[in-house]
Amino acid sequence: MLRARTLLGPGPCNPYPEATVALGQPLLGHLDPMFLEVLDETSDRLRTVFGTGNRRTLPLSATGSAGMEAAFVNTLGPGDVAVVAVNGLFGQRMVDVASRTGAEVVAVEHEWGQPVDADRVLSAHPAPKVIAAVHAETSTGVESDMAALGAGKGDALLVADCVTSLGGIPVALDEWGVDIAYSGSQKCLGVAPGLAPFTISDRAWERRIEKPQSWYLDLGMLGGYAGEAAGSGGRTYHHTAPTGMVVSLHAGLGRVLEEGLPAVHARHAAAGGALQAGLVERGMRLFAAEGHRLPELTTVWVPEGVDSAAVRKRLLDEFSIEIGGGVGQYAATVWRIGMMGHNARPDTVATVLAALDAVLA
Repeated sequence: MLRARTLLGPGPCNPYPEATVALGQPLLGHLDPMFLEVLDETSDRLRTVFGTGNRRTLPLSATGSAGMEAAFVNTLGPGDVAVVAVNGLFGQRMVDVASRTGAEVVAVEHEWGQPVDADRVLSAHPAPKVIAAVHAETSTGVESDMAALGAGKGDALLVADCVTSLGGIPVALDEWGVDIAYSGSQKCLGVAPGLAPFTISDRAWERRIEKPQSWYLDLGMLGGYAGEAAGSGGRTYHHTAPTGMVVSLHAGLGRVLEEGLPAVHARHAAAGGALQAGLVERGMRLFAAEGHRLPELTTVWVPEGVDSAAVRKRLLDEFSIEIGGGVGQYAATVWRIGMMGHNARPDTVATVLAALDAVLA
């Protein structure tokens, strides 16, 4: 029998209750008019949280990693150049995914824990087709300035990874000049894993690869079913959409928008700030650069002499609390503690700090 956990790692988080209840709604077919109405409204709600008017905005039937792949396979091919900012694991993954299209990839490396240096990225190549960066780096807990990249992108298409930012901190794609962005349902949106909110501007659409190497992630084919198909009176069947998950995302987004995006962002900021203050009060050192720390995902150095894995195991076994370890060279020396979605609350902060006190004592 599965046991309830308080999910305070880098994702997934515990869903909003509304999103969980929605999973119990009657299952509908993917071409049922009732479901298509929910799908179209979900796309509208995604436009609001993304801060965009892009008509091609939809939930992809896969996790956030597929959103990353869709961004690159639909825009890059042999002979194209992509400049990718790397300041953590997911910047590295962008490089890997983009390189598989046959494009020339220029990786602009940064120290982990530091934000992206827009000037270095923008000067890395004179005429790239794509510039890509992670808005909220899940591996390090750092926020980077997408607006600075958008202001200097020139003719390039700007791709933003918003997996950990969407629903937790302000996202304003149109204002920032972002052409393509993707996220995941399982973090600050407060829904179970399984969907990748995705959006692409008209400008990027006109320059897309019309027959990309991925059939499943072909945005031209997907657009005939969702996003641009809304209100067209006809739908082109592409795949069997996970209708139950879309209904759950619809409910989770409804919960966020009912509370109001400014209030949701303020709640995440308060929870993350309280957690970080509590960790510092206990003598711990925060990992991410000051002034660029994500409130929804805190990275903290493991105290000297403490066995990171042993502490995480005790938290899970004794308190049913999950926190994350670091990645790469920081796997054993950094903890990642999430305050995302429904978990971004004062009581959750108090619970994890008390549990850490008990284990570290």
